Amino acid sequence: MPSISQKGLSMPESPIRKLVPYAEAAKERGIGVIHLNIGQPDIKTPKIALDAVKNIDLEVLAYSRTEGSEVYRQKIAKYYAKNDIEVNASQIIVTTGGSEALAFAISSIADIGDEIIIPEPFYANYNGFATAAGVKVVPVVSHIENNFALPPIEEFEKLISPRTRAILICNPGNPTGYLYSREEIKKLADIVKKHDLFLVADEVYREFTYDGMEHYSVLKEAGLEEHAILIDSVSKRYSMCGARIGYLVSKNKEVIKTALKFAQARLSPPTYAQIASEAALDTPQSYFDAVKVEYVSRRDLLIAELIKIDGIKVAKPQGAFYCIVELPIKNADTFAQWLLESFNVNGETVMVAPAGGFYATEGLGVNQIRIAYVLEKEDLKKAVYILGEALKAYKD
Repeated sequence: MPSISQKGLSMPESPIRKLVPYAEAAKERGIGVIHLNIGQPDIKTPKIALDAVKNIDLEVLAYSRTEGSEVYRQKIAKYYAKNDIEVNASQIIVTTGGSEALAFAISSIADIGDEIIIPEPFYANYNGFATAAGVKVVPVVSHIENNFALPPIEEFEKLISPRTRAILICNPGNPTGYLYSREEIKKLADIVKKHDLFLVADEVYREFTYDGMEHYSVLKEAGLEEHAILIDSVSKRYSMCGARIGYLVSKNKEVIKTALKFAQARLSPPTYAQIASEAALDTPQSYFDAVKVEYVSRRDLLIAELIKIDGIKVAKPQGAFYCIVELPIKNADTFAQWLLESFNVNGETVMVAPAGGFYATEGLGVNQIRIAYVLEKEDLKKAVYILGEALKAYKD
């Protein structure tokens, strides 16, 4: 039998999706499954975006330009300008989701065996993108006890080696909801300039910051023109996960030139999705204001219900719509599978994402889960109740 590649064997499973077969089996048995595992908002997609596709009159559904349509990229640049980020269309590559933008960025700046420093826990697919590119993730540990704050800069410097190519952050963070302050971005800027590294910032949740806190983009920081790479997406901002449209943005001409070659290999981003995404840029601010109010309300209810459960720790998110919860158990993977296979309350159970897959350090996060609070408040309240009852019944 022909053998599978070592790279393929090394690819990590998604902690968000690997339990899907167990969830589907539970549903086939008649068990209702409340999904806390995946960041698929139930917020309605802006009608203006859906109507743009519905009403478009095309005779040929053609390729777009490799870097995305000129008109769309010009409108994206205007969106950034509204957020005090000065870029032009030539500094933007439209990608098939933020995932492709990340893959292009890593492949453009790092060779096989190179290293990228990432504060952990981090978006689980960073492990997958790095493995696919043959790049090593070097983690900097942050802790639930201090709400996953940025580790001291000295911790980053200890890890920098001749193979280090970049520091990668998610701001606000998935899975922690942590929001980097202006001062923290400036500290990171200083270190990448000092050591001549790239600073890659995944900013797909920038619209969702809470408690009066503001998002500070890496592209606002003076002196980072050759160092900063921004990753963005329409998925969460407009509740358009299925559109699969993202952006890679950089003022570094060589980064854009190189990423464009990777983009040419996949031809072009999807045309219909660009039409919808371009229209979505005209979504009024009132849409985002209402969404933020809803997410704050959901977060506050979720935290209030979780802290009623004995023995758990929970970090309070400052942005995005996730939180990490530490449970009084030994192994969250085993617990999450048990929830789907063996437990229910009145015919319902919950599906969570074990948090071990959001770490690169072996053994960390094994008793933690990530919860996405993208459901109606009554569903969240019910889900936490089921989780509490499950912890009472569960035997390690």
